[in-house]
Amino acid sequence: MKTLLVRPPRIKQAITLSDFMFSEPLGLEMIYGALKPDHEVEIFDMMIEKGSLTEKMESWRPEIVGITSLCIDVNKVLDLCKEAKKIMPDIVTLVGGTQAFLNPSAFFQEGVDHVFHYTRKENLIGFMAGLQVGEIRKTDGVLSRVYNYEGTGIQGTNEYFLPDRRGTEKYRKDYSYFGYRPAAIMELGTGCEKVCDFCLRWRIEGVKETLIDLELTKNDMASIEEPTIMFIDNDFFSGPEKLETFIRLVKELDLKKNFIAYGSVEGILKYREYVPELAAFGLKALLVGYETFKEEDMMEYQKNSTPSDNFMAAEILASAGIHVWASFMAHPDWDASDFKRLRKTVKKLKPQITTFSPLTPFPNLPMFEDYKERLLYMPSDFEKWSFGQVMIRPSRMSLARYYAEMLWTNVYVNLFVNRNTEMLRSFGGRNSFRILKGSLGAAKKYILLMLKSD
Repeated sequence: MKTLLVRPPRIKQAITLSDFMFSEPLGLEMIYGALKPDHEVEIFDMMIEKGSLTEKMESWRPEIVGITSLCIDVNKVLDLCKEAKKIMPDIVTLVGGTQAFLNPSAFFQEGVDHVFHYTRKENLIGFMAGLQVGEIRKTDGVLSRVYNYEGTGIQGTNEYFLPDRRGTEKYRKDYSYFGYRPAAIMELGTGCEKVCDFCLRWRIEGVKETLIDLELTKNDMASIEEPTIMFIDNDFFSGPEKLETFIRLVKELDLKKNFIAYGSVEGILKYREYVPELAAFGLKALLVGYETFKEEDMMEYQKNSTPSDNFMAAEILASAGIHVWASFMAHPDWDASDFKRLRKTVKKLKPQITTFSPLTPFPNLPMFEDYKERLLYMPSDFEKWSFGQVMIRPSRMSLARYYAEMLWTNVYVNLFVNRNTEMLRSFGGRNSFRILKGSLGAAKKYILLMLKSD
């Protein structure tokens, strides 16, 4: 069956990390690879390709449209499903992705035929085989309108299976991670046992860390043509098995690439002996969640590290020549002096790149209950939940002043703290300018939000 896989266009008003990094639609590439042997499949990345869904459907005439979703995409996905049905009333519409897992009921509306609450190779191929012969089979993980969106009751999580990146071949030059462009993404392992109160990853992937099948990982790494690979595991430093697997595969495949990953402070300190060898095999940068400078915030977030640990991790990485791309969260109970202390802390830590986001108590997290009386927006205000917009009413300053502090911190760090000379040397002028443009875009959005605030 002719199947069009769609990534919705970005929400322009949302403040997201897509202002700085722009990754491939990995989930769609997995589905493309699984369906390609038995179906005619194409990926339509609306974040890159100009033109409407209407134009694409009229030229390609698919029988099925499958749309992926992030948390902020619900309204756009629903609009795309309505648009598809308007063009071709008999078209089959499927919705999957992060939001379909976290909140599938958001898509229980006319225009959406089937919601993949979770996607595994087996349920995907089985369900599509039924559609091919005109049957809508009740399938684990799939919620269908003909069954009033009632599933089988069997719970599960999304599976990582081998992506086929040929499905995004015409877009690949645009996929990037900060200054590395082009760049591919992949996972070595799923799950996270840290269960931080602010993080969705353990909620999505489960609380048990498991390495992906070794042969699959080997084929995945070998198939990537880009000079840079970003590992999107929640924590690259989750244990020696993962680190040693990475080193062994790089040696075996004789890969000469740039590698980037997420790394926890806890893991960096615990497995510091691996850091020099990882650097020698191409690890160029780690995205490290320093989160805050305050002990009490760390305790609230249930982090297994302290602000002083942040400085130790920074020294370990600096000594190995690995760049730090630091992230911090602004707490809603901070005052102006706290933001000032944050800026001083960032200056002392000396990361190459720094990003900030306001603390966001996503509805699927335990933290939501602690702050639900102070929320500025409802859970159904999907486009607001971008992890960039302030969601909790500040307790010690006005919302406008809070945005002003976020804005000044963003400007200060980009002008006076970020290692711009190193960025130019590592990324070149064009990519460094793109990062700066992303930062200025985020700053512009903060200004507009500040002007609209009370």
